[in-house]
Amino acid sequence: MKTKWKVIITLAALLVAAIGVYASTVYSKRGVVTVQTGQVTRGDLAAIVTSSGEIKPKNYINIGANAMGNITEILVKEGDHVRKGQLLARVENTQPTADVAAYQASVSSAEADTTASEAGLKAADENIHTMEAGLEHDKADLDRMKADFDRAQELFNEKLLARQDFELKKFTYEAQKAQITQSEAKIVQARAQREQNAAQVSSTQRHIAQARANLNRFADVLRKYDSVAPLDGVVTNLPVRVGESVVPGIQNSEGSVIMTIADMSMITAEVKVDETDIVSVHLGQVADITIDAIPNKTFKGHVTEIGDTAILRSTGLAASQSAISSQEAKDFKVVIAMDNPPEEVRPGLSCTAKVTTATRANAVTIPIQALTIRQRGDLEQPKPGTTSTAQAATKPDPAAEKARKEEIQGVFVVNAGKAEFRKVETGITGATDIEVLTGLKPGDQIVTGSYQVIRTIKNGAMVKVDNKAPVAATTS
Repeated sequence: MKTKWKVIITLAALLVAAIGVYASTVYSKRGVVTVQTGQVTRGDLAAIVTSSGEIKPKNYINIGANAMGNITEILVKEGDHVRKGQLLARVENTQPTADVAAYQASVSSAEADTTASEAGLKAADENIHTMEAGLEHDKADLDRMKADFDRAQELFNEKLLARQDFELKKFTYEAQKAQITQSEAKIVQARAQREQNAAQVSSTQRHIAQARANLNRFADVLRKYDSVAPLDGVVTNLPVRVGESVVPGIQNSEGSVIMTIADMSMITAEVKVDETDIVSVHLGQVADITIDAIPNKTFKGHVTEIGDTAILRSTGLAASQSAISSQEAKDFKVVIAMDNPPEEVRPGLSCTAKVTTATRANAVTIPIQALTIRQRGDLEQPKPGTTSTAQAATKPDPAAEKARKEEIQGVFVVNAGKAEFRKVETGITGATDIEVLTGLKPGDQIVTGSYQVIRTIKNGAMVKVDNKAPVAATTS
């Protein structure tokens, strides 16, 4: 019996000791938080803005209908390379062609009338020159006849010339004077006729100008029935077929689009950047572009254009043109020129662009998830001898309350088994890490997880580090 009681007492003592050890362990772990940690490191860091969009040529033009009618010819197909000025398509143009032919005939008739008028003017000039020459000849004859008359007058006065001969000389002289007067009158009449011919020439020339103006007008109308390439490029869209009717645009209605010509010499990625990131995007920044249709390849580019007007994410309209609430999320258009676009690229392909907005070499970095926000009052330790009841009874100071609610950015550093909140200033943000400017040094051990712990851990809390990878749950 003595041996039996000894065994029972021994077992009881061991049980009491085990219970004591367990209770001591549980008590010692009370208030200890299990955390995951990492170290502050140095390394190169790049700030990246990621956005999505589509591939577009830098310059493209929609060829619209400038005249109403049925398409009679389409001289290209989608994917064809075209040159500036090349005929692309033609709309039925019977009436404008007839109008042009009619005014071409009108111009020809007016030119013929002008030619005839100019010939008449030239003949009138020559006739005037002939008549003036004849007048000069008649004047010379008049001088000769006057001399003969004067001699006959002297001889007749001296009774040396018969009256019959004297009168003949006199009548001849008078007749010559009348001939000169008549010639001068004919010259005046010829000059008047010449001015009339000149006026007719001027009139026919104005008729030519008018006919040519009308011809140019109707020729321009006829040209609008032909669609020509405004630039060198590629036909990227051809939505119509021969026989379809097209109409030009009017004030409140868009016209028919015959085709789209794109200048493929410069290809861009047009993406939409969130309003929170647009302030860090600048012209000339480099970007990596991936195209969904061309997997496993990355293309280089640089920012060439940044939109100034916000675009509503739900409608795609400019925020200034929409009546939707300004609280809605907005994007900004950013155009990135591809440095060496692949030959297989096509407009409209979906793409993703990663714009490098800043870089830091040998920067002090921490994981982004380690960063947290605390109010100053939550970080302050209660003063010794101050109870919560006494604090509640004290009238709050508004300035002190405002100071207590000040938000501070920082991380929790593991120091002597405790979590110590440390204020930090940050720089650029990378994909997973963020730059720390002040407050930490390389090698510091900081709390990096879990997310719930970082949100709820108190300053000065006891911590237990457990950096083991979580075991994945198995399914039967």
